[in-house]
Amino acid sequence: MVTYYDDKSVQVTSTAVRVDGRRYPLDQITMVWHRRGSRSWRVLVGRGAIGAALAGPLVAAVLGIGVAVWLQRSPTVTIAIVGASVLVGLAVGPVADFLFEHLDRSYARGSRQLEIWVRWRGHPVRLLQTGDALRFGQIYRALQRAVEHSQPRRPAARR
Repeated sequence: MVTYYDDKSVQVTSTAVRVDGRRYPLDQITMVWHRRGSRSWRVLVGRGAIGAALAGPLVAAVLGIGVAVWLQRSPTVTIAIVGASVLVGLAVGPVADFLFEHLDRSYARGSRQLEIWVRWRGHPVRLLQTGDALRFGQIYRALQRAVEHSQPRRPAARR
């Protein structure tokens, strides 16, 4: 028996698919397809918030420099304001790696609900619904490979 995918709730092998304790033998599955749901506004707003958190200190630094020049104070005051603005701009540095990591994970998970469907014993059955695009892709591809390898090979037509 070959295992194509295995996690705590889904297992795809060369003989069957197990999802949340239910078992579907591959010889009873005739078709596999997927559906994508609508976009999650919550995920999109979260991505926007991360972008704003990255850009905020830089914008504040540029505005601070602009205010320092506009005020036309003594060189000491101007240098102090510009220095403080630059420090605010540099504050994004240590936080940027953390924020980019969250942004990257957000894209890996996706912004839609994804579903895997099969025709099992002649009836459509939804095997899985998830918002994790990476996991969905791994499971869907494993299921496709398992079904392809479980079907009997047809002899090639002679020419």
